[in-house]
Amino acid sequence: MKWATPYESSYESTPVGTVEVKTLPATIVIEAETPGEYFDRGNPAFMTLFRYIQRNQISMTVPVEAEMKPGKMRFFVGRDVTRELPSGKDGVTVRELPARQVASVGIRGGYSRKNFDQGVTELNAWLAQHPEWISAGEPYAVYWNSPFVPWFAKRSEIHIPVTAAP
Repeated sequence: MKWATPYESSYESTPVGTVEVKTLPATIVIEAETPGEYFDRGNPAFMTLFRYIQRNQISMTVPVEAEMKPGKMRFFVGRDVTRELPSGKDGVTVRELPARQVASVGIRGGYSRKNFDQGVTELNAWLAQHPEWISAGEPYAVYWNSPFVPWFAKRSEIHIPVTAAP
């Protein structure tokens, strides 16, 4: 059973403990970068993006994606936003992402380096057993809950971009 959220979802979550390959739709995102690695700075990108959506009256959507090195966070722009959004202001870039294919593992627990690393290890082991898929990029985190949800209830995923083997 898929996990439900009260926010608009850009795509469906991967159930906890499940590894799957899924195609993520093309979309528009807002993105902020932090100096250094993602887990080194206490997540200032989240507040940069949160202030941006408040100023521009954009609804919050899920999930939130986080790249590790350099540290980047992206929010998805909801389907109801049809106007052009300012890019390059206040540390936020607006960009279009093409459809992407990823190997995904669903996780429960805090948004930590330890949980991220465990998810990457699990996905790499899965990919080693499924030669029909080839890693096509760096792993990144996908967060489904707000910072105010207790660590034990949080849901996340780790994604590794993949392509079908020739």
